[in-house]
Amino acid sequence: MQHNMKGIEDILLHDETIFKNINAFDPDYVPENYKYRDSQMETLAVCIRPALKQGRPVNSVILGSCATGKTTAIKKIFEMVENNSEKVVCCYINCQLHTTRFGIFSQIYSRIFGHYPPETGVPFSRIYQSIMQHLVNEKKALVVALDDVNYLFHSKNANKIFYDILRAHEVFPGARTGVFAILSDIEFRYALDKNVNSIFIPQEIVFPPYNRSEMLSILQERTEIGFFPEVISDELLEEITDLTLEVGDLRFGIDLLRVCGNLAESEASRVIEKKHLKEALKSTGPVSLSHTIKSLSDLENDLLDVIINSDEENLTAGNLYKVFQGKNGTSYSSFNRTLDKLEFLRLIDTKFTGKGMRGNSRLVILRFNRDEINKCMAPL
Repeated sequence: MQHNMKGIEDILLHDETIFKNINAFDPDYVPENYKYRDSQMETLAVCIRPALKQGRPVNSVILGSCATGKTTAIKKIFEMVENNSEKVVCCYINCQLHTTRFGIFSQIYSRIFGHYPPETGVPFSRIYQSIMQHLVNEKKALVVALDDVNYLFHSKNANKIFYDILRAHEVFPGARTGVFAILSDIEFRYALDKNVNSIFIPQEIVFPPYNRSEMLSILQERTEIGFFPEVISDELLEEITDLTLEVGDLRFGIDLLRVCGNLAESEASRVIEKKHLKEALKSTGPVSLSHTIKSLSDLENDLLDVIINSDEENLTAGNLYKVFQGKNGTSYSSFNRTLDKLEFLRLIDTKFTGKGMRGNSRLVILRFNRDEINKCMAPL
């Protein structure tokens, strides 16, 4: 009996692992060395700078498809601001988790006072007043980053929340507030009410998708932080980079590294092998693809559906519009915007052929396997 217990103890204490820091593969991990986003970070700093000098922060929209470093940039810049000044309160809010007016302002309240307001018995106006009065009294500015802000539109709360934050100075003279709206939706600016738009007037900061060499470099760095030396070969890392580029989402590659590591470790292997990657691919699948497709509007969904079901080998934008208009009666500018959105989300590519009436006919190319997209669209 004693012997068996000793064996179990050995397993529990067995600390031989290929992971040096497994947190490096978490989606929320903020790397110390943040690459390829210097110009975006500079622009964010310029937007916050007036708040450090008793002015009002410049509102901004941070645009880019999934996993292009938007959230990391915000968290980094907020950290820098708070390390250097006590005169700016920076509040990051994930709108997937908080979609109501009360939810958003509870987060701001907690950031300022160090605890949440009571959930019942206190009217919203009292919480709002506590926040704004404190900012005025302490001569502090407030910058609120609303990540995945499109969720506020789904819950129909966006206009009210933007209005509450940005027009605070009308009720509380001296209140200095700004909004950083983070999203993967290039049509966002059309969705705000006029009275909010008139004061929002954001600076646009675009985060383009990472190219292959940037992706490889970032994944390389994660392996250096996350694994012990020589756990993964350069060849396998190159292969994972290619797969990540295909999916168009850096998180896919980072997650693939984590799953490969777990599989290798469960077999007591000191290195990740090709078979571990094959196995990991079965369990990982294009998670980001289904996430992207679930976030599409009805119009975007309809257009994607037409593209998938087209039999044309060389599908041009002109022919696609004819079919799409026949189904939806959509104007060409609306069709064009929707097509741009699908390209922006890296679901399709378009390239000019040099043919057509004006010598610039566009070919529409699907970036994913039709069956894969259908599978992701099925539950909608």
